[in-house]
Amino acid sequence: MSHLPILPVLLPALTAVALLIFARIAIATQRAISILSMLAMVGVAVALVAEASSGVPLPYYLGDWPAPFGIVLVLDRLAALMVGLTAVIGLATVLFAAHGWDLGGRNFHALLHFQIMGLNGAFLTGDIFNLFVFFEILLIASYGLMLHGGGRERVGAGLHYVVLNLAGSALFVIGLGMVYGSLGTLNMADLATRVGEVGGGLDAATRAAAMLLLVVFALKAALLPLYFWLPRTYGAACAPVAALFAIMTKVGVYSIVRVYTLVFPGDAPVLDGLPGQVLLPIALATIVLAALGALAARTLRGMVANLLVVSVGVMMTAIALFTEEALAAGLFYMVHSTLIVAALFLLIELIAGERGEVRDALAPAPQVRHPALLGTLFFVAAAAIGGLPPFGGFLGKVYVLQSASGAPGVPWIWGIVLGGSLLGMLALARGGSAVFWKTAVEEDADGGTAEAPATEAPTVGPTWSVPHGVGSTVLLLAAVTAVALLAGPLARYTDAAAAQLADPSGYIGAVLDGGPEVADPEGYGG
Repeated sequence: MSHLPILPVLLPALTAVALLIFARIAIATQRAISILSMLAMVGVAVALVAEASSGVPLPYYLGDWPAPFGIVLVLDRLAALMVGLTAVIGLATVLFAAHGWDLGGRNFHALLHFQIMGLNGAFLTGDIFNLFVFFEILLIASYGLMLHGGGRERVGAGLHYVVLNLAGSALFVIGLGMVYGSLGTLNMADLATRVGEVGGGLDAATRAAAMLLLVVFALKAALLPLYFWLPRTYGAACAPVAALFAIMTKVGVYSIVRVYTLVFPGDAPVLDGLPGQVLLPIALATIVLAALGALAARTLRGMVANLLVVSVGVMMTAIALFTEEALAAGLFYMVHSTLIVAALFLLIELIAGERGEVRDALAPAPQVRHPALLGTLFFVAAAAIGGLPPFGGFLGKVYVLQSASGAPGVPWIWGIVLGGSLLGMLALARGGSAVFWKTAVEEDADGGTAEAPATEAPTVGPTWSVPHGVGSTVLLLAAVTAVALLAGPLARYTDAAAAQLADPSGYIGAVLDGGPEVADPEGYGG
């Protein structure tokens, strides 16, 4: 049995434990351990994608217990894609934080690796209860990361974030109890075989459980009306934490894709296509309100947080159709949007650091010290997230719109997706104008006006040195560019991943038939 699927969980867990044990070592040593671990994670992610590309799901049975009795991790194309995305963003986050942003509180790197562990576990688990367990691991770590650096605004936003997620976790547990009570198992492959056999008065209980879980996942994915917590929370978090949180919302999206293609597929008689009927109008409404929120935002962080919600609405519009082509389009767009949002959160911190007390507020401020560099990066990032060619956002949205052909309400889908993109571009234009053109002025000795001097941001070395952390931002923007340059191979990969999701028989067979034999199944069950 290959041990490759356990490495994305084991590596960050061991790293986090080591960092906690040696918490008093020099911060430089902690940073070195953290960066080396994330570099190793990138290597593991590459190996996972290569393994998953064979098209055969790879189960990993912990303790050599067979499914559905034991814990199982399952590597397929979708899981490998999500782990790879997490590794890239995690590496950029660690590199950025190592320039001083990790000094705002204790155990930053340990918490970050615990969250990476939770993310990877959620993407790889083959058991819906352990999906809950990994949810809680990443959420507990995110509570500490959310409060990193302190401050009244951060504590206030963090309190709302904790309370809301605790409520979501309670609903998750209730939903799991309902699923187990009606179907007698929590292994996702085993559940998939039993949902089609539901009867004897259990239809209503199974349907209620499925829809309750959908509410929980919609909360995690930040869909209307459950997304209002996100702009304030992400806007208050420090930059590397907000960048890492860009992948955290995708756990909710991933859970919807996984559970409602494998466990509760749309063609299951017990649901009769209900998840898609509910998700599509909600996703479209999310795009509208979040785009208006981005246009009305008073800070760059708030604007980007709302654009993150817009991107979730776009990908969920495709996913809600639950066709193979639409799933492929949603996955392709998710890769681009997650990378560019993470890059923007890092870039905004660099910009805010050179605007004095104004920070990222959309108000006049002294000119930034590196207007050419930061202005160019902002223009590139704005074009990418706005969906302008030749970036992957343009290709992804075209892919999403094409996949909607023949679906009910096509004019609404096209109009809202394109309208949301237009409002997003207007918001970005407003933000760029406020930051790079409308600089503050002050009166001179003769009563006239003169441009205020550039803010003296702390620097090391000569005055031509670039802002600390710009390399991490460029890394993510390079990944965004790679999505556009390698659009063909990526599209083929997401097409193959969608094909696996549309036909889950391979996943089910690999999990239930590919494990060790039970010595005495009658005795075990009896």
